[in-house]
Amino acid sequence: MTIYEQQAHIELQFWQHRMQKKPSLTDKLSKTVQSKINEYIPEKVHQAITVAIEKMIKAVLFGAKYTTGDVPAQDMLLQMREVLVRQKIENYQKTATVEGAITGAGGFLLGLADFPLLLSIKLKLLFEIAALYGHNVKDYKERLYILYIFQLAFSSQQRRNEIYQLVAEWQGYSGSLPNDVAEFDWRIFQQEYRDYIDLAKMAQLLPVIGAAVGAIANYRLINQLGATAMNCYRMRHMSPLQIIKQ
Repeated sequence: MTIYEQQAHIELQFWQHRMQKKPSLTDKLSKTVQSKINEYIPEKVHQAITVAIEKMIKAVLFGAKYTTGDVPAQDMLLQMREVLVRQKIENYQKTATVEGAITGAGGFLLGLADFPLLLSIKLKLLFEIAALYGHNVKDYKERLYILYIFQLAFSSQQRRNEIYQLVAEWQGYSGSLPNDVAEFDWRIFQQEYRDYIDLAKMAQLLPVIGAAVGAIANYRLINQLGATAMNCYRMRHMSPLQIIKQ
């Protein structure tokens, strides 16, 4: 390993420990409250949201692959790849910050528009990162891997524990994946994502402070997604790595 790879390996180990932490009392309480709220939401509303998110994500998943840049050389050093990855993350943070400020300043209706816009920005960033690590995003299973990264970044700690194990053992797990993306569990996906960002984004709908909240929240969410993606692909590039168990 190069010095950079040794440092990246240490960062990865710390991240692996965080992904496998047991849910704290606060995590459990928050999840319980969100679950209770979901129980009061009519089933037709849940179905409508699930279908809407499924269609939005599919549109990005099957469209963004055609606009992703060229894949770097397979023998490129990890350090050089991650310089490019960090540049992409910074660029997308700027885009998401501006988008959050504009929709936050526009009141309730524009604030609602932030949801699909930010979702598209996040997924497109994941496509770019996957390509920079040398993965073919035209591959169906690579697109599913992107969805698992997304879930890992924006889920409760309990759900994160489950998703981490699948991502950490991807080489073996991917062989059992369904051949049709329609079989993906969109209901859990949309509920976990919506529950996770509700508190961070709700204040964006308020007058006066909406612009600032939208800008800051979007900046942090993109940063979190970028860090999660980097460590997920590090697990694959630094293979064989011993999976750290708590």
